[in-house]
Amino acid sequence: MNSMELALQPLRRYLARLVALIDGIINPYRPELYYMRGPGPKCRARRQAALRD
Repeated sequence: MNSMELALQPLRRYLARLVALIDGIINPYRPELYYMRGPGPKCRARRQAALRD
């Protein structure tokens, strides 16, 4: 790396954080907040009962 690249690294980091912040404001959807784990125990019990009949 030359000296110019080293001098620009903090600015690049700042701009990357700024872009991430703006993206979070513009696009607030975060799929990890809506992640579902799958069927619960009642659903499994209903399926087992239906299979036995």
